[in-house]
Amino acid sequence: MNPWPFVSAAYALTGLGAAGIAWVSWRAMRRAERAAEALRRR
Repeated sequence: MNPWPFVSAAYALTGLGAAGIAWVSWRAMRRAERAAEALRRR
């Protein structure tokens, strides 16, 4: 049985998972920056 389709799928899932975590983290960072800026303007 050829293992390469499974290896490719594992790399694809890992890449998508890493991209998803990076995107969620970026959104959280932007939200925190906006909150910090709002506190600074008070």
